[in-house]
Amino acid sequence: ESRIERMNHLVTVTHRTLATVDLVIIGLYFLIVFAIGFYFARKERSSTDYFLAGRNIGWFAIGASLFVSNISTEHFIGLAGSGASTGLAVGHFEWLACLILLILGWVFVPFYLRSNVFTMPEFLERRFNRQCAVYLASISIIAYILTKISVHLWAAAIVLERVVGWSPMQAAIILVIATGIYTIAGGLSAVIYTEVVQTLVLLTGAIALTFIGMHRVGGFAGLRAAVPDSYFHMIKPASDPDFPWTGIFLGAPILGIWYWCTDQVIVQRVLSARDEGHAKAGTIFAGFLKILPVFLLVIPGLIAFALYRNLFTTNAAGQVTNGDIAFPTLIINLLPTGLVGLMIAALLAALMGGMASVFNSASTLVTLDFYKKLRPDADEKQLVFFGRLATGVMVVLGLAWVPFIHLISSQLYIYLQSVQAYISPPIAVCFVLGILWTRLNGAGAISSLLTGFVLGSVRFVAEIFAAKGTEFSGLMLTLVKMNFLHYAIFMFIVCSIVLVAVSLVTPAPERRKLAGLTFATVDEKMDVIPLQSVRPKPAPETTAERAMNIIFSLALVATVVGLWIYFR
Repeated sequence: ESRIERMNHLVTVTHRTLATVDLVIIGLYFLIVFAIGFYFARKERSSTDYFLAGRNIGWFAIGASLFVSNISTEHFIGLAGSGASTGLAVGHFEWLACLILLILGWVFVPFYLRSNVFTMPEFLERRFNRQCAVYLASISIIAYILTKISVHLWAAAIVLERVVGWSPMQAAIILVIATGIYTIAGGLSAVIYTEVVQTLVLLTGAIALTFIGMHRVGGFAGLRAAVPDSYFHMIKPASDPDFPWTGIFLGAPILGIWYWCTDQVIVQRVLSARDEGHAKAGTIFAGFLKILPVFLLVIPGLIAFALYRNLFTTNAAGQVTNGDIAFPTLIINLLPTGLVGLMIAALLAALMGGMASVFNSASTLVTLDFYKKLRPDADEKQLVFFGRLATGVMVVLGLAWVPFIHLISSQLYIYLQSVQAYISPPIAVCFVLGILWTRLNGAGAISSLLTGFVLGSVRFVAEIFAAKGTEFSGLMLTLVKMNFLHYAIFMFIVCSIVLVAVSLVTPAPERRKLAGLTFATVDEKMDVIPLQSVRPKPAPETTAERAMNIIFSLALVATVVGLWIYFR
């Protein structure tokens, strides 16, 4: 007990002044990122080069890019914050992602690569109709602008203001412009290869902080003694308000399939693969990387709670209410000179990697799903020029969000995280059932998507009003009180029923249009979309690649299941 009491009374520092060596490390990081961006800016030749990196990316770069595209500053803040508040249970989302990435590689990637599509709306248009493509492209672009960019900046502002005292407004403006410059200049190649560097920086910084924190807290045994035992149990009862096991294992995969298997930001990376084998291997490598955030981002939250419990406030139920201070507190108080610069560089890497992915993918959707449809005769130079212009517009919209950063509270952050539970079910329904059953048609798909949009909007708006004090009763009270993961299950079921019912009462799609787009028609010859460059479509995986991919996929499944059993 005396050790724990001493830890809870450690002297804490409010912020750090960066030493020269810290500034040099941060400067080197920016120099490397810009050098990569402008190197690929000189090499761009066609829209395939700009939007899909010439379809010539290897598995290591794809896996690293998938990881950094997903991990941003809100993960550092949010995962560590949830760790300090409730323990390891938030890690379910990370470990489930390992398995969903295997579904991306083994189930969806072959369909995407065979059809030579550039975007997910383009695939949905080939499977169903143009209306579905417009819906998905529009929802994706709006979500990128209203949630991803703003949340990235909000989380970065929290860290930079608390750690080094930088003005959130000035830091956000500099970071948005810097990210925009190399994204506009180099396209997807620049984004992917800078993300390889960012992955290494991010992991190095997080590993250093975790090891130092574990040493200070007295190792794993000391940590277990310093926090409640419930923090180390990941499987929660179905009645748990935050992480019910029913919602985790039945609802979270719905969100995961939408995010990892159908979202442009993620899938664009595997579409850039040099062949099917590298695409699958990239998803498997990313799956192994997704094991790490529980240990590198959630565990530090527990460490912060153990070392600096006096800084955390709790509500009447005993729950921590200011968990977002966990990660900045560790950086300020534990890291020596030099490593602070490395950790700031890691956070900047996470922010810039996430924003660059959003900028590039949003510009791809705008260019290929809207501009090219309106201007089908546009040549390669026009497509690349408009892509750069669209990226520039995204940068401007990102800057327009900067003055509103201070309005994003931690409560709104939770709302933004749950938004994907209200967006994802109808999209997941259309993609999953669309490749499983040939009878489903465009009328059923657009009806399902619009039904899901209404159900998601009703829940989201009602949740905001409930937070402001509005009292609901009856059915609306049930819908508002339902855990958001359980609500995702409800939406998935309703949208599936609508998709099937409307499809059955309307004409079946023509068989020839489904060639290569469903399991039943996978071997039928499809009308392949011609690539805009001389490069042929990606080759299928070789026998040796397939054998290695199977071995590592099984190893990944065994690792994740083993971790769940240990931390049950």
